[in-house]
Amino acid sequence: MPQVAPISISAQVALQNRLDAVANNIANTSTPGFRAGGVRFEALLSDNLGGQTDYVSSANTFISRNAGGLTPTGGALDVAVNGDAWFAVKTPAGTAYTRDGRFHVDVEGNLKTVDNYPVLDPGAGEITIDAAAGPVTIGDDGSISQQGKRIANLGLFTIPDKAKLTRYDNSAVFTDLPAEPVEDATSNSIRQGFIEGSNVNPILELTRLIAVQRAFDRANASVDQNDELQQQAIRTLSPTS
Repeated sequence: MPQVAPISISAQVALQNRLDAVANNIANTSTPGFRAGGVRFEALLSDNLGGQTDYVSSANTFISRNAGGLTPTGGALDVAVNGDAWFAVKTPAGTAYTRDGRFHVDVEGNLKTVDNYPVLDPGAGEITIDAAAGPVTIGDDGSISQQGKRIANLGLFTIPDKAKLTRYDNSAVFTDLPAEPVEDATSNSIRQGFIEGSNVNPILELTRLIAVQRAFDRANASVDQNDELQQQAIRTLSPTS
């Protein structure tokens, strides 16, 4: 019986993490380039009085890399990735990567994200565009041209499959392993005039939300029941005066 409370509490902690992830996914259903998050459940073994007890690990989060759908906008500086590559942006915390291709040119001619971070080229340099030099054309390979003349290149980068991603501002992420610039546009290319939506499936996330809430309620009831049984045992075994 003493094992029930810690097991249920560990489950509650894990379920709370899962609930937070689902709630964040639902809140970002309409965020361009957003990648859904999740929590993997794993058992931790404990030797309790000669027997093994399973506890639930509380935090093993991950970020899905599945692509979102593309929406046409017609905007010259709206771009989306075909493939699994990412755009690189310069932030105060270092280089981050994003699939949100809603770019604009500031008053100084710098290509920026919606959060005003500089967009980087394949060599991790900032990109400058002369807004007065005519319409901007962005090729499948990321080449940026004005009046038929190439002036810069958008950087596309691939992140290793084993890399752990952590969230940054908006839908950007950091990676714990170095990203590599894309050299071949065959499997990773760019579409001008499109933006990529969130990869969150709202119906699936709502279903998960209901399931997690029910599981949390069951774990909470188990803790309450265990407390009541312990109180009954104490009253039964306590010496009477």
